[in-house]
Amino acid sequence: MPLSPEDFYAHALAAADDQQRLPLARMTGWDITPFEPDGLRVSRLRPPVIPEPPRHGEDPADCESCDRRDEGLWLDDRWRLTKVTGVGVPLALMLHPRDHHDLHDLTDELAAELGVLSTHLVRHVEALPHISRCHLYRIGDGGAYLHVWFFARPEGQSQLFGSWLVVWDDLLPQYPTAPAREDAAAVADALVASYGGQLGPAAR
Repeated sequence: MPLSPEDFYAHALAAADDQQRLPLARMTGWDITPFEPDGLRVSRLRPPVIPEPPRHGEDPADCESCDRRDEGLWLDDRWRLTKVTGVGVPLALMLHPRDHHDLHDLTDELAAELGVLSTHLVRHVEALPHISRCHLYRIGDGGAYLHVWFFARPEGQSQLFGSWLVVWDDLLPQYPTAPAREDAAAVADALVASYGGQLGPAAR
């Protein structure tokens, strides 16, 4: 049985110092970290808050994602693809169901579609010039409406390998708009050709 929230907190504090700060993560010693370990310190570990605050969109009636079900670069009857703006990586996309779902309540048919669509998207992002890898993320702590992130890692930037990519993305200056728009359109066109669906309003 997993530890209770209180027991988890007590277990973690046993490894902390007298200010409730845990040691720096091993990741901060990797050569891909965006930070120099000197001067870094871990935030104090706060006690658990139970019950957790509701995520955005827990009630479909108040869900902004539901209001945008017809928006995006690409659409089919059950899915839509959007471009994330203001990022530092060359391209960031997000795949959403058009109806209100989280990952745990997808039907097996929708779950299978998610897997196939994700594979197609990775292929098309990695086919772009100067992109080495497409990272996928599903977190879900902020929103109750399923959204899967696709981040394009630029070719040759070995410091952007792995799990630090999203942190580097937040540190990098905003990627130029015109090439990001062209790349997003290329991915949407390729998805229509390989999977079906149609270009959405944002691709026109």
